[in-house]
Amino acid sequence: MSDAGDRPVEAVVFDIGRVLVQWDMRALFAKLIDDPAELDWFLANVVTEQWHFQHDAGVSLSEMVPARKAEFPDHAHLIDAYATRFVETIPGPVPGMPQLVDALAVRGVPLYAITNFGAEFWEQFAPAFAPLRHMRDVVVSGREKLVKPDPAIFALAADRFGRDPGAMLFVDDNKANTDAAAALGWQVHHFDGHDALVEDLSRFGLL
Repeated sequence: MSDAGDRPVEAVVFDIGRVLVQWDMRALFAKLIDDPAELDWFLANVVTEQWHFQHDAGVSLSEMVPARKAEFPDHAHLIDAYATRFVETIPGPVPGMPQLVDALAVRGVPLYAITNFGAEFWEQFAPAFAPLRHMRDVVVSGREKLVKPDPAIFALAADRFGRDPGAMLFVDDNKANTDAAAALGWQVHHFDGHDALVEDLSRFGLL
């Protein structure tokens, strides 16, 4: 689903979580909490995506984890698991997407990424994710202490990538992020699966 119009695209900029890789806290904590109701409560109240977002925004685990354990002492071991086993919340790639990145790279399309990702977790995840080898640069929110949809992260990315926003197609599953980028002149694709993105990229002559 593109909001891109008919301008040419010279580079593609990917989000990572839920675009290139699956991400679900449940993938880890279902291994550790047997009772479905308890699991639902834990993910809604203790290790929540909203709480996790602080790490994406640059708050360190050394600050977040002890404070959360003090708040929920009965769940301290599970909060520790969040810090040490985060990569298990990423069960695998989004179907077809590593192959799509490979296909774009083979065609010489410049590829980049902007991701809301904690700096410490990024160090655990990035070395093992092969499609990143095709990225000329990746803006990681936790390193920059800027998060999507803040316009500042898109301005930083455009400067780092050295390209006009209007010449880049930004792909993200979060509509707030694509709306923010579009307001700054980026071409955007609101991601809801591999096939629709392939159609858009083909329309631009990139595949």
